[in-house]
Amino acid sequence: MADVVLVTGVSRYLGGEFARALTKDPAVGRVIGVDVIPPPHDIGRAEFVRADIRNPMIGKIIAQSEVDTVVHMNVIATPTGAGGRSSQKEINVIGTMQLLAACQKTPSVSRLVVKSSAGVYGSSPRDPAMFTEEMGPKSLPRTGFGKDSVEVEGYVRGFSRRRPDVEISMLRFANIIGPGIRTAMTDYFSLPVVPVPFGYDARLQFVHESDAIAALLLATTTGHGSGITNIAGDGVVTVTQAAALAHRPVLPVPMPAAGFFGGVVKRSGLADFSSDQVQFLAYGRGLDTRRMREVLGFEPRYSTRTAFEDFVTGIGSAVPGSATIGAAVFGVAGGAASAIGHVWAAGRND
Repeated sequence: MADVVLVTGVSRYLGGEFARALTKDPAVGRVIGVDVIPPPHDIGRAEFVRADIRNPMIGKIIAQSEVDTVVHMNVIATPTGAGGRSSQKEINVIGTMQLLAACQKTPSVSRLVVKSSAGVYGSSPRDPAMFTEEMGPKSLPRTGFGKDSVEVEGYVRGFSRRRPDVEISMLRFANIIGPGIRTAMTDYFSLPVVPVPFGYDARLQFVHESDAIAALLLATTTGHGSGITNIAGDGVVTVTQAAALAHRPVLPVPMPAAGFFGGVVKRSGLADFSSDQVQFLAYGRGLDTRRMREVLGFEPRYSTRTAFEDFVTGIGSAVPGSATIGAAVFGVAGGAASAIGHVWAAGRND
């Protein structure tokens, strides 16, 4: 049972929500929340300590507080929220290394819970219908958050070999969505016109933000370490079905041009896009969640569809006339994409 729990990343939305929920559990004696800036939201009775997990000082905090459970929530998905891609990678990878080194040296630590991502599976046309936890990616994530998550999991596996006495739960979440959280995926479906790779309609899975918190609470406070566990709502929706639920017109973009238009959207500040996200929007991903139920003992309240519908309630209607705008943009996009397609094809033939 968790007594003294340290939670990283409490100044971010999900970390703060989790810390506040954890303090409501009377069986948890003390909650310590750490981050580089004070949280802008309520974290309940959690004690905030200003600390950078990239700094060895985190080890002193864990040791002096006799922390028995560490919940690592500070694996950041969007570079804009971290101050840029370089800072994001430092926090995700270097921060995890320092945190695990501190846990390794502290005998009181007996449980580690890590918020990971289904992004470690990548996304490719050769993927299975549903990934089980034992499967590896057919195409490793090459950039961004997915690549960071692969490295983070590698460090956690190394830690588990060095400290076999520590119970480990590493939860691979499908895209987390809801009315309160902001991610690259929520930004994408909030666009007035949703660009989609032409000829593709990827299958998507979501997990509601409240279900994500509930799964983390269960892994933190009950049972033994569940190991690697996929977390997702039941069912799937396709990209075009999701756009229809969000009342957004779609803008088909040829795949050779999808990265270009993703870059335009990213530079505009409307949404964060990487090449791996473009791949995901083309090929999608499915998660097998039997282990979630049988080992972790978790049953989501929201399906993929109902989680997305709850997210939609918070984004409002599309801009009036967006369908007309989309048609006009598509005309321009078609010409640009055609030109890019010719260049791409020529490069392929070299």
